[in-house]
Amino acid sequence: MKTFEQFLRLAGEDRLPRSGIILGLRMAMAGLKGLEMEDPQKVHDHLLVIVETDRCLPDAVELVTGCRLGNRRLKFKDIGKMAATLVDTAANRAIRVAARESAHQRALEMFPDLDKDEALGKAYCTLSDDDLFTRTSVRVEFAPEDLPGYQAPRVPCAQCGEGIAFAKQIVNGGRTLCRSCAGQGYFEPA
Repeated sequence: MKTFEQFLRLAGEDRLPRSGIILGLRMAMAGLKGLEMEDPQKVHDHLLVIVETDRCLPDAVELVTGCRLGNRRLKFKDIGKMAATLVDTAANRAIRVAARESAHQRALEMFPDLDKDEALGKAYCTLSDDDLFTRTSVRVEFAPEDLPGYQAPRVPCAQCGEGIAFAKQIVNGGRTLCRSCAGQGYFEPA
């Protein structure tokens, strides 16, 4: 696995990345360490990560682990927390790593003369994992259709005609509907 400094260079190209990216890089590396996965590329086939915010964290996790939405190994649960759960599906183990709120305040106190993001970034580079994160062993259950490699036929929605993949359809009154047409969509026609 690359070093933290190598990930910093990849994330920031010619400058120090934003503080959330730095914290996310450290979080992903701490999670891998907690699962005793030294090189995520070697165990990529059985690593899944759930991120709890859509800010910088998913980008950092993707860089460190190679888990992406596109390969179905990165999952997003919008809980609004700077936290990630790394799951080793082969060993049936998972660890949730969450940022300590106290680290945020401590970082600002460490560098009072810097602007907020710069102070956070510098502190997040130097504080220990124990100062930055809580780590908790957890259990995570996935439905088979949410795992990478799941195969199911695409079915058309009886109302809008769009294809539905990964067994995400809802059967209502004998009709096969997509979640939007079944009233569970995130949008409505304008």
